[in-house]
Amino acid sequence: MKAVDVVIMAAGKGTRMHSSMPKVLQQLGGKPLVGHVIDTARALSARHTVVITGHGAEEVEAALAGQPGLRFVRQMPQLGTGHALQQAAPVLPEDGITVVLSGDVPLTQADTLQDLIDATRGEQLALLTLEMTDPSGYGRIVRQADGSVQAIVEHKDASEAQRAIREIYSGIMAVPTRLLLPWLQRLRNDNAQQEYYLTDVVKFAVADGHAVVARVLRDPVQVAGVNTPVQLAELERAYQLRTAHALMVQGVRLRDPSRLDVRGELTCGRDVEIDVNCVFQGRVELGDKVRIGANCVLSNVRIEAEAVLQPFTCVDGGSEGVTVGPRAAVGPFARLRPGAQLGADVHVGNFVEIKNATLADGAKANHLAYLGDATVGERVNYGAGSITANYDGANKHRTVIEADVHVGSNCVLVAPITLGSGGTIGAGSTITKSTEPQSLTVVRAKQVSIPNWTRPAKLKK
Repeated sequence: MKAVDVVIMAAGKGTRMHSSMPKVLQQLGGKPLVGHVIDTARALSARHTVVITGHGAEEVEAALAGQPGLRFVRQMPQLGTGHALQQAAPVLPEDGITVVLSGDVPLTQADTLQDLIDATRGEQLALLTLEMTDPSGYGRIVRQADGSVQAIVEHKDASEAQRAIREIYSGIMAVPTRLLLPWLQRLRNDNAQQEYYLTDVVKFAVADGHAVVARVLRDPVQVAGVNTPVQLAELERAYQLRTAHALMVQGVRLRDPSRLDVRGELTCGRDVEIDVNCVFQGRVELGDKVRIGANCVLSNVRIEAEAVLQPFTCVDGGSEGVTVGPRAAVGPFARLRPGAQLGADVHVGNFVEIKNATLADGAKANHLAYLGDATVGERVNYGAGSITANYDGANKHRTVIEADVHVGSNCVLVAPITLGSGGTIGAGSTITKSTEPQSLTVVRAKQVSIPNWTRPAKLKK
């Protein structure tokens, strides 16, 4: 089996996107369009992946710089698809199969391309084609009487009879590189566009006696490109539906597959349930029997078995990540920030924010509270309206709340302090010093009531 080398054309400007960002960097499913194409190349175990850049070359190359195994060549100026491949020709080994892909066609599946590669049989040109009800603007597949491919004719160069052909070239081909390289040298720009068409290699193949085969694709989404924001939105929905279907095949229960957004990597255990309008970003892991309520946004988090996230919960793990322990209950309207680590059976209720804090098994913060830079022991009850004052204006400090502490409502814990195990903090207290185990600590001003007191009245003008 010959090695596969992938060439990705990513030099276009994308004028109709009306964006300062190069078209191939527009986001689909939380990843640049060209990133999906690179993933497909990896799935083919490509020996080399060559990205042809042009418009916004510096920005595209910088965005992809962290991707291993990529080579970049530049097309300056952009004089057509054939001219683009001419720039890549010097880095393509002659002993392989070259697969040509487009950086703005993100959803082609690897098995489709593998079938196309197999169709070359190491000695013929293979094209991926599609039948369209309205083929306007696309290159037409012209076949000979025996059904073999004779040529691809671009729309602007096609006759009326040729424009009536509904089979179009998708822009994807596979070809033995030893055949491709001399054909690229023979390209000319004597056409309506005055460009070097890669599709002219078909007529060279026919003239040289090499067979040209076509694989007709039945799934148009796989070759759908992005030229406008409308097309990008349509392809986003197609991508999300494909993702939803794959999850359901694995056993995930989705309340409505059309209202799911996966913009990263989502892995699920058995019997996971996900309600509507949830967004998953970065890397999200859901353990067995996890339930995610409606309208949750989750990023870089591991949620362990049987935990429940109530509606409108926001989890942003950032680079540090967040962990939600088994059987924990979070939300609704809770926020977990980077470094939040919840143990088993932890309860985090509505309008509670947790940042860089660990809550041991059975700890509870049920209402209107903030825990930042804190270590919370087992079975702690953290009262409504209480906060850790962890920032002194220059540095962050840590609060340690030992096991079985009860913190009353509306308390301020001024870090750095330690609350001793089993202690109680009276409601409304501002604690600035560490407390002893099993003690009651109350810090309040004396209550004063003034009888028959009258509020100030507004002065009349």
